[in-house]
Amino acid sequence: MSSSATPYKNQHYTDLKRSCIKNKTLFEDPEFPATNASLFYRKPPPGRVQWKRPGEITNEPHLFVEGISSHDLNQGVVGNCWFVAACACLALKPTLWKRVIPDFKEQEWDPKDPEKYAGIFHFQFWVFGQWVDVVVDDRLPTINGELIYCHSKTKNEFWSALLEKAYAKLAGCYESLEGGNTGDAVVDFSGAVVEAINLEEGGYYRDQEKQNKLFEDLLKVYDHGGIISCSIKAQPHEIELKMANGLVKGHAYSVTAVKKVRLGQGLLAFFKNETIPLIRMRNPWGKIEWKGAWSDSSEEWSKVGDRERHNLGITVADDGEFWMSFTDWCKFFTDTDVCRLMNTSSISTQKAWCEAVHFGSWTKHADPLLNRCGGCANHKQTFLQNPQYLFDIKNEFEEVLISLQQKDMKIQRKVGQGENLTIGFSVLKVEGNRKLRLHDILTQQCVSTSTYINARSVFMRCKLHLGRYVLIPTTFKPQTLGDFMIRVFTDVDSGCRELTEDKPRVTCWSSFLGYPQVVTHVYVHGAEGLQNQDRTGGADPYVIISCEGKSVQSTIKNDTLQPEFLTSAIFYRKKPNKPITVEVWNSNAVKDEFMGQVVLSGSVQDSSEPQRLQLKKRGQVSEDMPGVISLRIVSSAQLTTM
Repeated sequence: MSSSATPYKNQHYTDLKRSCIKNKTLFEDPEFPATNASLFYRKPPPGRVQWKRPGEITNEPHLFVEGISSHDLNQGVVGNCWFVAACACLALKPTLWKRVIPDFKEQEWDPKDPEKYAGIFHFQFWVFGQWVDVVVDDRLPTINGELIYCHSKTKNEFWSALLEKAYAKLAGCYESLEGGNTGDAVVDFSGAVVEAINLEEGGYYRDQEKQNKLFEDLLKVYDHGGIISCSIKAQPHEIELKMANGLVKGHAYSVTAVKKVRLGQGLLAFFKNETIPLIRMRNPWGKIEWKGAWSDSSEEWSKVGDRERHNLGITVADDGEFWMSFTDWCKFFTDTDVCRLMNTSSISTQKAWCEAVHFGSWTKHADPLLNRCGGCANHKQTFLQNPQYLFDIKNEFEEVLISLQQKDMKIQRKVGQGENLTIGFSVLKVEGNRKLRLHDILTQQCVSTSTYINARSVFMRCKLHLGRYVLIPTTFKPQTLGDFMIRVFTDVDSGCRELTEDKPRVTCWSSFLGYPQVVTHVYVHGAEGLQNQDRTGGADPYVIISCEGKSVQSTIKNDTLQPEFLTSAIFYRKKPNKPITVEVWNSNAVKDEFMGQVVLSGSVQDSSEPQRLQLKKRGQVSEDMPGVISLRIVSSAQLTTM
């Protein structure tokens, strides 16, 4: 695994360790030295700091003591409960922590072979789409001989302190970890996709149906190896304020279990099968717990059988871990980060997703056609100057997951920057044959828009019908520069690709074959009164729009004489006087049957409202019409890019 990661700062763990052993020296990291610059940029720790190696803190140091556990961790003096909560979640997932802590057996202290110890360790993080291997020495900051940042409850266990040091190295210094998002750290541990849910704005506590659906979703995420965290919104003066019920405001909690707990005793409970949704959390402080219903010693546990309590590991101890009813959780917590581990393997019993990943930048250019930082849709004049990504939905109806992530900015905090950009994206339904960039927002259908927020990532789930779409990631304001990564998950390969061309290319054949002069958008909205074609009294109609030898076909509308077509096409026309044809066909197993057509003259005009046009069959007189079709020509203008 370690070989597949990119060495951070070009530091190769194996080579460095081999050199230290050969020279009989302990590693000292020049890229993250044992100095104040690695500790802070503004606020120094509360005391005189001494950097000590684990062997100088305890006689028998270990990476792990009796394995790895979410109970190992305690937060230090830096305000990074969000990171510690993510570590607690990580400890519950062996497949994840073994990737983050590679070669963990080889990295462990070996008292039988002390010459293998070189004071060097390495960890791996998923940084902006790729795994990065981060090397650190094991000199850790202490005050009065005690670790001052993240540490294990067991004094001679050091995996959490060393992992935090590697993460601080990525951020520039320990103080840069002050304030953050648990979901972001989980993504860095796993490459997961994080969805931020506002429990307060969503009104989950007051809506039982929404609450039940959310619980089933979280249960599925947890059972499939996902990671969940939560917090309570706080004003600046309320950060880490302990409430009367034992919960702490502005503080990140890791969710360590989501369960339907069986009520009752013995066989009666088994046959009655009455359950209650519960959720278990851990406070990164390793103490201070919820005092309400289903807390460690509450009377509600008398409703649960001894065997069930044993299976749940109920303990009466102030260890920071506690249970709550899901209803109370929705009532008191305001935000949750749900991190899904997206299964993209074709060999799996679980649902597999097709993933498309693209990297891009919001950049500024003097030429508007090359500008890529147009801001959100509020800025109509520049919105379409943003990067554009085209993708296809190939099923009749499909759930699509989209994640937009910007580069992590914590390393810029040391120079007075480091704030996230406010970002989001829109999804537009476009013509079935579109291949070039959009230049006219008025003709398109915006089907979904994400929230805009100054978070590292923005996530959206939406359900889309069969067709072609364009995804436009943006900053909130124009002329804002930055880098981003977009991830699109669909049931079937969407063929997601960036649109870079503004108009058809000129080739060596253009002077002979002609170059497009006019661009025309055709929208077919529906048909009615079609002739009966089947014994069932209906038909299976579809529409074909044709122009200059090119065509676009709609989906088939089964068993109806009143189909509702929402089909559009775009044509770059070399011969504007040539007609546009809209044909209606009936789908048959053996041979499709022509039902009627409308032939539009080449000199069609814009029509903001649909026009009702009569269909006719080829060669038939006008009195014998097979139906009516609604059609709108959105634009028929000189080819230009705006």
